[in-house]
Amino acid sequence: MNGEHSPQAFQAVVLFGPPGSGKGTQAKLLVERLGLPHVSTGDMLREHIQLGDALGLQVREVIKAGNLVPDELVIRLVEERLNRPDCRPGVLLDGFPRTIDQARILLGMAEGRGLRLLVIHLKVDYDVITARLTGRRICPQCGTLYNIRLKPPIVPGRCNIEGARLIVREDDKESVIRQRLVAYDAQTMPVLQFFAERVDFFEVDGSNRKPEDLSDEIVNWIQTTVQEGKAS
Repeated sequence: MNGEHSPQAFQAVVLFGPPGSGKGTQAKLLVERLGLPHVSTGDMLREHIQLGDALGLQVREVIKAGNLVPDELVIRLVEERLNRPDCRPGVLLDGFPRTIDQARILLGMAEGRGLRLLVIHLKVDYDVITARLTGRRICPQCGTLYNIRLKPPIVPGRCNIEGARLIVREDDKESVIRQRLVAYDAQTMPVLQFFAERVDFFEVDGSNRKPEDLSDEIVNWIQTTVQEGKAS
């Protein structure tokens, strides 16, 4: 963290972005620059499963059965996390909310805690995403990831470490990627519309830009929005 912004100046920042958009990279950069805790529902689910507590056992059984984790469990996780002391000044939310019902509940949680929601959508051209993800290769022995366009191995098609022939994961095939993006649109666009009509909302195009430049633009928007809110 470079200290350029005090965490007390911010509220609940909610980050959205399709698979392959670079959302994970942006989340890390924003957490460092804003000094806010990163609350990821995926990370929380894994944490409880590893702990083997009552909630983790319940979640594990749901996932084991091939079902989606129900809203009430996800909401319990988020509410529990937001009640921890490090979230009092603000938080960066990643992976929540995913539905209109969850969005309504988050809005209520924020209002109840006196938090202001700032929603950011990282928009990336789907052809760019497809090109990024279909270029990924993985070593079946050590798990090292490569990208034939962005991070190619020294010897084409071979792992730098093991020398094994690299493979394409099933979820990096173009047909699967396109299906995931269609599912993202169907699930997420209504949630984005919900927020766009109710809270401070910022959509930024990250198709062909450096992560640091995107982070600069997002942080500048947050800073300006917060200052304008204080002035009003």
